[in-house]
This record gives sequence, C-alpha cells and structure tokens, in this order.
Amino acid sequence: MTASPAPLDLRPAPGASPWARMLGAQTRMELALNLRHGESVLLTLIIPVGLLVFFSAVDVLPADGRDAVDFLVPGVLALAVMSSAFTGQAIATGFERRYGVLKRLGATPLPRWVLLAGKTLAVLAIEVVQALLLVGIGLALGWDARLPGAAAGVGWLALLLVLGTTAFSGLGLLMAGTLRAEATLAAANGVYLLLLLVGGVVFPLSELPGWLRAVAEVLPTAALSDGLRAVLTDAAAPGAGSLVVLVCWAVGAVALAARTFRWE
Repeated sequence: MTASPAPLDLRPAPGASPWARMLGAQTRMELALNLRHGESVLLTLIIPVGLLVFFSAVDVLPADGRDAVDFLVPGVLALAVMSSAFTGQAIATGFERRYGVLKRLGATPLPRWVLLAGKTLAVLAIEVVQALLLVGIGLALGWDARLPGAAAGVGWLALLLVLGTTAFSGLGLLMAGTLRAEATLAAANGVYLLLLLVGGVVFPLSELPGWLRAVAEVLPTAALSDGLRAVLTDAAAPGAGSLVVLVCWAVGAVALAARTFRWE
C-alpha cells in the first residue's frame, strides 16, 4: 500500500523582495516618470541644448576671451546637472509628497534609503544622456575639448558631477520636504533662472558687479561651471576653491534635507 503524499502547504508567505530588486524597480519607475513628463524633458534636455546652440551661433555674450562654444559647453553641462538634480527633482518630489505618494510608499516594505537611492540613480542616468548629447552637439559646433590626461580627466569629471549632483539633490529634497508643492514649483523655477544668470553658465563671473561676483563665487552652479571649464576646456585640475564650495554645499544640503524632510 503506497503512502499518501504529504499535504501541500498553501499558506501565504508574504515578504519583501531583495533590496537589489526593489532598487532596480524603483529606479526604472523614477526614470520612466521623468521621461514621460513633457515639462521634465523640456527642463532637462531641450532648454540646455537650445541655450548651447543659440548662444554658440549668435555672438552676443562675452566669453571671457574664449570661443563662445568653448565657454558654453561646460557651463551648460553644469546647468543640465542643476536641471535634473535640483529643479526637476524638487518639483516632482514636492507633488509626490502633496498627493500622498511618499506616504503610501512609506507604508510598503520599500526602505526609504532605497526610494532616495532610486531617485538619485534615475537622475544620474538622465545626466549621462544629457552629457552625451551636449558633448556631441558641442563637438559638432566646434568645441575644442581638452582633458588633463584621459584617466585624470575622467576622474576629475566624475568627482565634479558626483559632488554637483549631491549638492543639488540635497537642495531639491530640502525644498521639496519643507515647502508646499506650489511654493516648491515657484521657488525651484525662480532659483533655476537666478543661477542660470549668475552661475557662470552663459555669463563669465568677471562681467558681474563686484558684490554680485563675490556672492556668485560661493554658489554651487558657479563652482561646478568653473570646475568643468577647467577640466574640459583648459586641460587642468579644478581649482581648490571650486571643490571646497561643492563639498560644503553637498554636505550641508544633504544634512539639512535629512534633518527637515517631511514625508507628508
């Protein structure tokens, strides 16, 4: 007589997915949401490309003794980082917080660090696309790109982009986590316009009045622009002042965002 088979255990066994799978899924979702929004694409891709092409073709801006495209490409790269890491992320996170998306995600097994890491990885992926696009257009427009050696140039470039992304992400999350969504929308766009004008993106800091230049030199956009210009156009290491400014903004912004961010 054969023994009867053991009964199947059909009890549910819910559990969280491995963190790596959650991180991958969250990153893909954040990236898809960013690319589906027309205003996000306008902010992160179309505006930087438009500024680069227009001001390279129309010689109306001072370029600090350089060809216009040589001055503009590093500055517009800095603007692209600010667009993705600060303005776009602040607005998107602010409305996610308003509509209760973050509150609902907080009730799932998704750890908060995975949520933030997914947002950061999505921003970095967009920045890679921005950099490839802007560098390609810059080279087509006659940009005389120079690096201080392949390994050193890539290393300095990676360090500057990481510090800039961290600083602007911290500022974006600080704004989105403390202000109402509508206030975040207005403030983020206002800061974007202000830093575009005084951040060394399209105007050399030397063209600013003395007091305004002193203020601009301690802003993260100017520090990132100057650092990228030194590496990509002058084939030199970024200045110590630019690195110190970026480190201070990165550490300070992330610390304040972590301390003050409200999820609902």
